[in-house]
Amino acid sequence: MDGSKAAVIEVLGRDGLVRAVHRVQAWPVSIGRSPACDLVLDDAHLAAEHAWLELAQAPTEQSGGDGGGRPRLSLLDSLNGGWLGRRRLAAGSSVELAPGAVFQLGATSLRLRRAQDPLPPERLLDRVAAPPPPGALLGLMGVWLALLGLDRWSGLNPGAPWVDYAAALLLPLALLLAWAALWALVTQLFQHRFPFALHLWRAVCVVTGLQLLGFVLPGLAYSFSARSLLAMEALSLPVGLGLLLWWHAQLVWPRGRRALAWVGAGLLLGSMTLLAAKRAQQQYWFGPPYISALPPPVLRLTAPKPPQQLLESLRPLEAELAREAAKDDDADLSEGASED
Repeated sequence: MDGSKAAVIEVLGRDGLVRAVHRVQAWPVSIGRSPACDLVLDDAHLAAEHAWLELAQAPTEQSGGDGGGRPRLSLLDSLNGGWLGRRRLAAGSSVELAPGAVFQLGATSLRLRRAQDPLPPERLLDRVAAPPPPGALLGLMGVWLALLGLDRWSGLNPGAPWVDYAAALLLPLALLLAWAALWALVTQLFQHRFPFALHLWRAVCVVTGLQLLGFVLPGLAYSFSARSLLAMEALSLPVGLGLLLWWHAQLVWPRGRRALAWVGAGLLLGSMTLLAAKRAQQQYWFGPPYISALPPPVLRLTAPKPPQQLLESLRPLEAELAREAAKDDDADLSEGASED
């Protein structure tokens, strides 16, 4: 075939990606479901011979004198016709196709590419992160499970049955595996690959880090009487989840790192605002209102405060408690008088 008439017809999927490429062997090109057509499509919404693609006999002014003319799409007798962009094409109509134009026949989207049509510039290949070594993944999961077991041990009474530990370990493990599988399925949908191990590695890294912070920050707060570290522990959960979501989404949309970062920052800011409002309502800002499990006293590095200092710090509450008690006494007296 003359090089000026060389062309391919691309079959596009719903996501706009090319699903199949058919080389044009000769002009005109018949399109339909019949085996006699030049391009046979498996689409129940097409007629046996649905459309023709042909080149104009003489080049038009728009074709620039390339010797091949402008391609023209002619629809034959059919029930569903076609579309050119948002323009409805009825059976029997004919229309010229601009370079790179996408047209639809039945339920199939097609695109004609000719040799003289301008090509988009070559794109840099996205670097895909390599999956972690199996030994590193299993080792990190073992560290995470050990931390979960230690956390469970600190909250149980001595001599607790092993079932109490099994439930605390198996349920988070199942949830983590399901989480990684879900993200791998989303990646399969958009990137046509199933990086389950890579998603699992990223999830284990983040949850292990959060679990370590859950041990280290309260321990340091206890050792040095630094209540502000408990606030950092509370903030580590939304920050860690936001980082994990952004890290997962990078595998799904590698070119959208900046946009994903802005979206993640907005969600993180919203969650932090809700957390601050909740803490203001509960009237405490530095971590939980109580500590369910205290570290060993040997880890206490600051000098203990004398009991008299604690009593002096509570003295301003004495007057307020006395006023509240007086109000309760007055209310009891008024209720007694009304009953008499």
